[in-house]
Amino acid sequence: MNKVIIVRYSEIHLKGKNRNFFEGLLKDNIKLAIKKYNAKVERIPGRYMVYDFEESNLQRIVSELAKVAGIFSYSVATEVNSNYDDIKDEAICQMIECSGTFKVDVNRGDKKFPLNSMELARALGGDILKKNKSLKVDVVNPETKLFVDVRENQKTYIFSKIIYGMGGMPVESSGRGLLLLSGGIDSPVAGYMMAKRGVKLYAVHFHSFPYTSELAREKVEDLARKLVPYNAGNLTVFMVNMAKYQEAIKASCNDSYTITLLRRGMFRIAEKLAGQYKLDMIITGENLGQVASQTIESMSVVENVLISDRPVLRPLVAFDKADIITLSKKIDTYDLSIKPYEDCCTVFLPDSPITKPRLDHVEEEENKFNYHDLLDEAFAQVEVVKF
Repeated sequence: MNKVIIVRYSEIHLKGKNRNFFEGLLKDNIKLAIKKYNAKVERIPGRYMVYDFEESNLQRIVSELAKVAGIFSYSVATEVNSNYDDIKDEAICQMIECSGTFKVDVNRGDKKFPLNSMELARALGGDILKKNKSLKVDVVNPETKLFVDVRENQKTYIFSKIIYGMGGMPVESSGRGLLLLSGGIDSPVAGYMMAKRGVKLYAVHFHSFPYTSELAREKVEDLARKLVPYNAGNLTVFMVNMAKYQEAIKASCNDSYTITLLRRGMFRIAEKLAGQYKLDMIITGENLGQVASQTIESMSVVENVLISDRPVLRPLVAFDKADIITLSKKIDTYDLSIKPYEDCCTVFLPDSPITKPRLDHVEEEENKFNYHDLLDEAFAQVEVVKF
């Protein structure tokens, strides 16, 4: 008998002729997530098996699997040979100290097994009751479920707990995207949401050193590290200094347009990075109406600078702030995000930012300074950091 982890995937079964591609990608991502534990991963029909690992690493492996996009659920199981006596002995062993109501739930993937699902469940339930008089069968609302999964590899897997995973699709099955990663609450959550949908993330962080501190940078680096496990084990971050660009806006333009002009500069650089690294989309943590720069008018004027057909995706656009905070706590970024270090959007923050900018007025303000050269200079000095 061996301890194994049964891994079930999420939406891959809907993929028809492309299913093998998605199944292979998810297997690769699982192997990456648990590589340091030297466990083996095998694909069997409708499942993956994680096996041949040190039992002392079991809980660590379980924790890593929770961060792999595309996994619907998984269970720690005992593997036995697919004959009735071995299945019965292990089922009794797992239920011997239980009390209350129970049900045996059988999945008979191997149609050659001599008993069908109902017959096997009934037989096992009877043998368990003979050995444990503290139990009573309840097939509708049992306190304990014993799962028996008879597979096509002549092995049966017995377990009592199902752990639900991240869901979604395997990372890199939906292309590659550039995340605008600030030090706030929203953008790491936006990155997590897109990784869950199969996007391989790259990130760009805009800072204003020396107006922003090294502590602010360390905060963003720590946030990037939190995203790494959800992004198939790595994340490339482009660090862009916008200080000179912001100084020019401050010196030349109407103060109320500061954030609008800054974000237009960010989007221009993001588009150049996406083009250079062949990324398919730009991702932001914008949330409709949350702040002045996130009105529909502001978002439209900012996005207007893009010249390619590369989409801008805003996975949090309709979320309540409370929902975003809940997700940030789930992925363990919240405590980092609320650290009080300024980012480039706050160091030159105007008293009254414009909420409904008109494109012609924005372009008039933008033409008051040489933004092309300043953005080219910032782009030429991009720092690439790999996590």
